[in-house]
Amino acid sequence: MKKQSGFTLIELVVVIIVLGILAVTAAPKFIDLQKDARTATLNGMKASVQGGNSLIYAKAAIAGIEDTSGTVADVATTKGYADATYAAITEMVEAEFGSAKLASKTVKATAEWGIFEDTANKAAIIVPKDQTAGGTCNLTYTNNDGAVSYVVDGSGC
Repeated sequence: MKKQSGFTLIELVVVIIVLGILAVTAAPKFIDLQKDARTATLNGMKASVQGGNSLIYAKAAIAGIEDTSGTVADVATTKGYADATYAAITEMVEAEFGSAKLASKTVKATAEWGIFEDTANKAAIIVPKDQTAGGTCNLTYTNNDGAVSYVVDGSGC
């Protein structure tokens, strides 16, 4: 008699159950990694803006305008720090990151980065692609008469 080779139904069911358990435990970790990656990208942008702002302040100090408003290296400044405008942000971080100016807080960024000028609060809200400035995945840079702040909100990434 010829011996048949192959898998039994029980063996196949066990393999499917094991794969299902692995999928259930691995999928949430993968989803969390995406959120972490987006938040890390925002933190990288924050570091870039902070670094650029440090250089701008140093140049303003050398020029003797760190206590007034002026222009340093084509960047408009207030009290030595870059203004919270689209032009200042893109000039400060060399504009190589592919950005677009957002018309309102509800418009999604279609470029790699979107920048919304919140003139009422003297802030620039920087968002990654497919996010809105009114959402909860952004970097808010504020220069309120020299009081500078950088706030990352990654809760909605």
